[in-house]
Formats: sequence, C-alpha cells, structure tokens
Amino acid sequence: MVVLALSACQLQPRTSDPGGAAAVDASDPGTGTPTPSADGPAAGSDTGDASDREAAAAVTLPPSCERLPLRRRAALVLVVGMPDVTDTADPLVADLVDLGVGGVFLTGYNVAGRPQVSALVDALHAGAAPAPLIATDEEWGRVSSFRDLLGATSSPRSLAATRTPRQVRAAARDLGADLAALGVDWDFAPLADLDDGPSGGVIGDRAFGATPDVAGRYARAFARGLDAAGVLATVKHFPGHGAVASDVDPHSRKVPSTASPRELRDEHLPPFERLIADDVPVVMLNHVTYRALDRRRPASMSPRAYRLLRATGFDGVAITDSIGMGAVHRRWDFPAAAEQALRAGADAVLATDGTQARRMRRRLVAAVRAGRLSEARLDEAVARMLALRDDPTPCTAGD
Repeated sequence: MVVLALSACQLQPRTSDPGGAAAVDASDPGTGTPTPSADGPAAGSDTGDASDREAAAAVTLPPSCERLPLRRRAALVLVVGMPDVTDTADPLVADLVDLGVGGVFLTGYNVAGRPQVSALVDALHAGAAPAPLIATDEEWGRVSSFRDLLGATSSPRSLAATRTPRQVRAAARDLGADLAALGVDWDFAPLADLDDGPSGGVIGDRAFGATPDVAGRYARAFARGLDAAGVLATVKHFPGHGAVASDVDPHSRKVPSTASPRELRDEHLPPFERLIADDVPVVMLNHVTYRALDRRRPASMSPRAYRLLRATGFDGVAITDSIGMGAVHRRWDFPAAAEQALRAGADAVLATDGTQARRMRRRLVAAVRAGRLSEARLDEAVARMLALRDDPTPCTAGD
C-alpha cells in the first residue's frame, strides 16, 4: 500500500513505506499531488502549468502498431456504447468498425438474445486489427447488462454478507465464463467504493461493504474470478465514490466531496491499493470533485487524480467513467471531455453514446496536430489499451 503523508490541503506520497507493496519517491515531481487552487478556469477551459496539463508519457507502442495512422490511434482510446442497437445492419455498427474504436460497451439495450449478441460481436470484429474489446457492466444486483440472459443475482452487499471471498471468486469465475461465451472481453466491475447507506443510493448495495477490509477483500475476489475466466476486470470508482453523500448523483450534476486527505488515505484508497497490488488491469476514475485533490475538476478530468493513481504503482489502463454524465457534460462536450481526459492522464475515454465517436476522434487528432496533446501521451494511452489484448502483435500495417 502506498502511504500518503498529510499536509493542509493535499495528498503527497511519502518516501518510506514500511509495510506497503511499493514506496513512492516524493522527490519526483510527477508523482506528487499539487495543492489545489480555489480559483478555477472558465467552464470548458483548462489552463495551468505544463506539468498539470498533461501527464508524461512512459509506455511505447508495440512494433506492429508503430505505423498506425494518427486517426486510428486516436480512435483506439475511445470506448463507446451503441444506444438501442441490436441489429448488425445498424449504421452505427459499421461506423464504429470503420473508425476502429478501442472498445464497444454493450448494455441491456443491446441484448435481445444469445445468437443476436454473438452476431453483433462478430460484426464489430469485422474490421482491421486490432478489433475492439467488447465491454459491459455486470456488477451483480441492480447493475446487470445481461440480466435477461444470465438471470438475476443478489447485490454485492448481500453477497459479502452471506458468502466468503472464496465463494464470491468462484461465482465471479462462472460469471466471467458466461460473459466470455457471449464474446465479452471486459467487465466494468467490481466496485471498491465504501457504502453502508440506503441500498438504492448512487453506490448503495452496489458496494461490497463499508470498511476498507471488506470492500477490498471481496472486490479482489470478484476481480480474480473474472481473471480466471479470461475476462478483464475494472476496479471502480477511483479514488472512492463512497466519499460523497449517497443521494448526490454524478449522472445529473457536479458532485463535490469534502473528504479530508486523511479520510481518502485511510478509508477510501486502501481497497483500490489492494487490487492494484494484485495487478488489476483497469481502474475507472469517477466524476467526483474532491476538495482535498483538485477543487476545479472532477477526478476523471484531473491530472492530480491520475498522478495519485500512478503513485500507487498502477501501470494499467486508466479509464474515465462515462463522459456523458452531467458532472462532466455540463462543463465539457464529448470532444472537449475526451481531449481533457487524455491530457490529464486517461488512457481510455468511456462514452455511452457512440454517435459521438467520430467527433471525439476528430478532436483528439486536432489536439495532437495543434500541440495541445502530445503524440507521445496519446501513444502511451494507445499502448496501454493494446496491452489489454493477449496478443504480442495486435496491429496490421494500417487501415
């Protein structure tokens, strides 16, 4: 576990870590979390020093992908949904294949039956390599994209109260096998958030528990079960959605958190650190604005949040929560949010509305050409997305 020292209004990695998995060098300016300013920029803009605008690139493309055109690389960091699409002949399917997006997010609105889902996945894989990863949201309980095919399940909170971590791991392995049989590569689960509030709250019974130990042990068991079935797990919502009131919903508006640095350090970060130490491949950042971290921007858009994540030793894919949610979309439109997220340190941008993918790709290409987003930063994100695939040569010569 990365130990974080406290100051008046910042989280700072400490150089000594007597009992953790990895120590962080506090002398490295790229890992510390700067003191946030109370004054923010106008809506839709983000200024600041260069180190705050864009994370430094550290990961490179595999040799087979070095010649991918800029427009294709820009598409590979996009993970998008297909609202109400079930038919392989829908124009959006062909558009996403043509764009070469990095992932397609299937929800219940894309599910009509097993043969139909398999045909849809096959159609999405009809383009040039690398094919998009097929993602979904299968948490158990009330968040279940494939409930009609896989059946209803108890909530994570109920499962943690009635089963052991070993049993949860076995159940998650079975879930992963079912998802893999449908062509799903990637699950946006489990939650490592803490919550013991009303079951129907924004997090509520989606959380395994209200303590770092329970949340961490059960989320890790879930992730290990998915991994055993060959499905990518995603721990969410970093750095902890439990640090806000249960009735404040980022789907509709800005969500502030007054959690202190000590609360984040001692309560909300440890479950994530447990899964990161266990090599979870993906971490999803939330849209909460933390006073202790960055008063101007939600975590998904904040360089400080991504530096905090990397300070834990995590080197996998950092993905945003859906940028169509009000906490982001009221300030940035889809293209601007995609650019800001990549500049901040995201490796993948999630948008449930795939009709926005072409606009987002265009914005990212323009940002690179204008110098607002370095090509090295984009390539780092693309390299991490490609590393999720179990393929040492994931790319063809071009598109």
